[in-house]
Amino acid sequence: MRIGVDGRELAGGVRTGIGRYLVEVLRAASHAGLECLVYGDARTRLPVTLPGVSLHRLNAGLTLWVDQVGLPRRLVQDRIAVFLSPYFKGPLCAPCPVVVTVHDLMFIRYPGRRRPLYDLVMTSLARVYAGRAAAVITDSEYSKRSIVAMLGVSDAKVTVIPVALGAEFKPEPLTDAVRLQYGIVPPYILSVGNFLPHKNVPRLIQAYAGLGRELKDTHQLVLAGGKREHRNDHECLAARLGVADRVLFPGFIDDENLPAIYSGCALFILPSLEEGFGLPALEAMACGAPVVASNRAAIPEVVGDAAVLFDPESVSSIAEAMTMALSQQDVRERMRRQGFARAGAFTLERTAGRVVALLREVGLRR
Repeated sequence: MRIGVDGRELAGGVRTGIGRYLVEVLRAASHAGLECLVYGDARTRLPVTLPGVSLHRLNAGLTLWVDQVGLPRRLVQDRIAVFLSPYFKGPLCAPCPVVVTVHDLMFIRYPGRRRPLYDLVMTSLARVYAGRAAAVITDSEYSKRSIVAMLGVSDAKVTVIPVALGAEFKPEPLTDAVRLQYGIVPPYILSVGNFLPHKNVPRLIQAYAGLGRELKDTHQLVLAGGKREHRNDHECLAARLGVADRVLFPGFIDDENLPAIYSGCALFILPSLEEGFGLPALEAMACGAPVVASNRAAIPEVVGDAAVLFDPESVSSIAEAMTMALSQQDVRERMRRQGFARAGAFTLERTAGRVVALLREVGLRR
C-alpha cells in the first residue's frame, strides 16, 4: 500500500510538535513495510532516512491552490491509496480517502482572545474538512470531546491516538560542551516550547521570581525554544522582576541535544493554559526529569499521576508546586520513578503504530 503524507511542516527540522508527530508516523510506516510518499515544498527536509519513505516536492504556488489542485493531481499520478494530513485541513476532492489530524482547536478558540468573525469562518472550514475526511485523528480524549461538540463530527469518526514518544528520549549525560553551548548553569528549572500566550510564560517567570531566595539563587530558569521576536516581552518582565540574570533564553535546542537538556534539569515545568496533548512533559519524563504541570486541558490525561499539578492561572500555585518539588528530594525521586513508568506506556503500538494501522484500514475500504 502506498501512503501519502503532507510533510510541509518538516521545513527546518522537527522543532514543532507536528513535526515530531510526522517523524514518528513515518518511522512506524517504514517499520510496517509500507511505502510512504512525503509531499513537501522547497524548504522541506526529511530529518531521518527510512526505508520506503521518500520526499516529493510540490510545485510552488498559493497554499490554497496547492492544497486543492496541485496536491490532488499528484495523488492521482502517484496512485496513493490513502492520504494523511497532520493538520485539520486536507484536499476536498482527493482521489483517495483523506485522514485529517486535529491536534486541538486553538486555531478556533485561542485562550483569552476574542475573534468572532475569524472563529466563525475557521469553524465553518474545519467542519467542512472534518466532514469530508474519511477519519479524524486527535491526540487526547479532551480534544475529541471538543471536536465532537464544536465541529459536529460523529463520535465514531474521531479516533484518539496519543502522540508518539521518540526513542531518542531517554536519559543522556549533560556534557560540558552542550551546557556551555547554550549557557546553562546547573541546577536549573526547564521549560520547552514556544512563547505564544497559551504557554503562560509570564506567570512562570513571576512564579520563579517569587521563589524563596535560596531556591532562586541556586536554580537557573531555562526557557528553551521560541522565536526571538516573541520573547522580548518576557525578557523585559524578567528584568522588571529583578531576575534577568537568572532567566536564560537559549533559543531552539538542537534535536540531538534535547534529551541531554531534559536529563540534566532539576525540574521540568509545563505551565500551559491549553494543550491538545503536552508532549514536552512526556519527553522530560522519559529522560528522567521530575515534572510539575498545569491541571488544564489534556495535560492531566497525559501525565497521569506522575506529575505534580498546579493551577496555571495562579502564580502562587505555580510557585508552590516548584518549591515543593525542589525542596523535597523524596518527592523528586518518586516523580522520576513514576515518570519513567508513565512514559514507558506510550509505546509504538499505542501511538504512531495505531496511526499507520488506521491508515491501512481506511485505505483498504476503497
